[in-house]
Amino acid sequence: MDSPTLTQLRYFLAVAGELHFGRAAERMGIAQPPLTQQIQKLERLLGCQLLVRGRKSRLTAAGVALAADARRLVDQLEEAFERARRTARGEAGELRVGVPPSVMLTGLPDAVRRYRKQYPAVGFTLREMATSRIEEALRSRAIDVGFLREARPEPPLRSVLFLAEKLVAVLPAKHKLAARSTLGLRDLRSEPFIFFPPQLGPAFHGMLVGACVSAGFSPRVVQEATQWQTVVSFVEAGMGVSIAPESVSRLRRPGVVYRPLASAKTVVYASWCDDGPAPAAHRFLELAGCRVPGRETS
Repeated sequence: MDSPTLTQLRYFLAVAGELHFGRAAERMGIAQPPLTQQIQKLERLLGCQLLVRGRKSRLTAAGVALAADARRLVDQLEEAFERARRTARGEAGELRVGVPPSVMLTGLPDAVRRYRKQYPAVGFTLREMATSRIEEALRSRAIDVGFLREARPEPPLRSVLFLAEKLVAVLPAKHKLAARSTLGLRDLRSEPFIFFPPQLGPAFHGMLVGACVSAGFSPRVVQEATQWQTVVSFVEAGMGVSIAPESVSRLRRPGVVYRPLASAKTVVYASWCDDGPAPAAHRFLELAGCRVPGRETS
């Protein structure tokens, strides 16, 4: 059995509102005969009379009941259609972003603020996660976009460069090297180090250790900490030195100084699944300064 169409319901509501077939047809932008035919077909489908025709038509009891329900249904459908269109434009829907703690010390929070202001209808969730967990969450589609330091994952994930920043030495303020404006990694060869556990960010940890080895030494790690705030606090306590992204220097402590390390830098990639970032994710990446051509991957 055929069901009434949305067009038929709209035509019926126009007639119910005007109680005149000619005016209803003019309102809908069609000729009167096709409108009349659609109302008649609707009545046959429902098996009941909806209107009593005359110079001024009137609704039957069935017509009154259908008009109330049809208006609500049509309004809900219009809202659903508009919600779908807005989601396709990236103006509605949901966006889940995973980010390691150090990246929250870059310009990313400003991009988040601007995005939420510009697209308030998007349900935005920001999850602070270790880089290793972010890649897992991307692959399981628990998040839509992830920021990964030093890690550029293999397919089915795709990524673009988010930022490149210098590395800095984190030193106690009274350290013998604190008076120097710039250091080389080799200057730290005899120092005890405070690092984060390698499993939290294997690529970044490996890059740091590899850079030290290239400078002629293997770092002697005496303490580990899972948060940069804790790393900096341990340095302040005189337990050792560390190497960090330049953005970590925003964590000010009276007993800590940060000194640039010559020619040393770290990179962060924005990643998503291989079918391209969703519209909301694409708009967020653009605001964050990532160059994502169209909805293609790179």
